[in-house]
Amino acid sequence: MFFECRDITFRYPGSEAAVFEKLAFRMAGPGFNALFGPSGVGKTSLAHMLTGDLAGFEGRIETPGIQTVLYSYNLERLPGWSAVGKHLERVTAATQHAKKEPLVHLFGMAPHLEARFAQLSLGQKNRINLMRYLLQEFDLLVMDESLANVDEPTRNRIILEIKALFPDKFFLYISHNVIEVAKFCKHILVLGGPGKRSNAILVDGLDHRTAAAPDRRQLERAMLEIMNAA
Repeated sequence: MFFECRDITFRYPGSEAAVFEKLAFRMAGPGFNALFGPSGVGKTSLAHMLTGDLAGFEGRIETPGIQTVLYSYNLERLPGWSAVGKHLERVTAATQHAKKEPLVHLFGMAPHLEARFAQLSLGQKNRINLMRYLLQEFDLLVMDESLANVDEPTRNRIILEIKALFPDKFFLYISHNVIEVAKFCKHILVLGGPGKRSNAILVDGLDHRTAAAPDRRQLERAMLEIMNAA
């Protein structure tokens, strides 16, 4: 499975500056790939194009092998009238029931299933929100700062376990954390925005899959390539 952007040009109505101008690249799954770049360069806009929630752009996006694209972001809210555990039960796909309990424990949410969404901390809200997407059917899941407000050790453990639990799924990870994208992602599309030498450069990451620390020199090299591209 892969998705490919072919000469994507897009500007918001009323804006003279293009968010993308003839953007062209290809990313293949399964596994973790990333979008990286400063705020305002179009990471979320591109994600919304992939989900079909943003139209009006020139060019085309091809998605062979990808039928269902879901989008998770860190400010999304869950309905407040029931416990979050009940909400998880309602949205869990029949094929994903076996993964629900392992995810609940991995995300550290077992003590909080009877709580309402408003009673959770920011990090707990982000975790429960991401979990509900993982328990649905998808081919590609966009994770737009989905683990914001989660401490680094927990975040790293969650990413590694997601890789292990969903080896045949495609993830597009959006983060401002250069160490994280360099360490865990296979390819990183670095978006530079209008006026840059190139408004998108594809960089190789380490695609790390174990709890052991990655090779420091390789990690530093990948981080340097990402920052140079940005």
